[in-house]
Amino acid sequence: MTISVAIVAQDEEANIGRTLASVAWADEIVLVDSGSKDRTCEIAREYGARVITEPWRGYVAQKQYAIDLCTKDWVLLLDADEEVSTGLAEEIRAAIADPNAAHGYKLPRKNLFLGRWMKHGGFYPDPKLRLFRRGEGFVAGHDPHDRCELKPEIAQRTHQFKNALIHYTYPNLTLYIAHMNRYSSLGAQKAIAEGRRGFSFNNIVLRPMATFVYNYFFRLGFLDGREGLLLHGYHAVYVSWKYAKAWEMSRHV
Repeated sequence: MTISVAIVAQDEEANIGRTLASVAWADEIVLVDSGSKDRTCEIAREYGARVITEPWRGYVAQKQYAIDLCTKDWVLLLDADEEVSTGLAEEIRAAIADPNAAHGYKLPRKNLFLGRWMKHGGFYPDPKLRLFRRGEGFVAGHDPHDRCELKPEIAQRTHQFKNALIHYTYPNLTLYIAHMNRYSSLGAQKAIAEGRRGFSFNNIVLRPMATFVYNYFFRLGFLDGREGLLLHGYHAVYVSWKYAKAWEMSRHV
């Protein structure tokens, strides 16, 4: 069986070489670029990727577009800042060669925050459905929180690998805070669409506090040291921003 790797990217020259090197064994690499101003596309072509330029459609739609361009038997969907570990690559190749393979596979994701592997607080193993037979998986969810799913009739026919997909998320706080600012704006738009427009003390203050307590204490995020404190603290702030922005935006609707 053959395999395609689908990636969406924009201005990812710092990451894309590492990502592509980890899947150099694939039969096809499809990279959908949404207007990079750096060397992302050039690097991708050096690794033999088929590069397609497409204006940004949103997280869900852009990734689905990349999947639809794949032509091989299996599809592996990656973010531009992820790396397939050697052990995981071996598991993937063994799975797609197995005539009794599952319809989809979940990959345990190893998240690095400020250079530290987050082992607690819900960030590991953080399994993600990313490998599936072509035509049987699709991208669902809402921007920016997309996810892959299988068709309903085969949704339970999945297996989880043991080796990790390495996610080089947020090497510095500046990038993390900028992303949370952008993500909270998208989340605010969704909250408004769901009718959450008023100023809510519960959503702006109590919900973020509960989120922090749950992830940092009950899910043992405190065991990840200073980095864990910053990650969960600022994630709680993101939750507050989302609902505060929804209130602010609703005043102008």
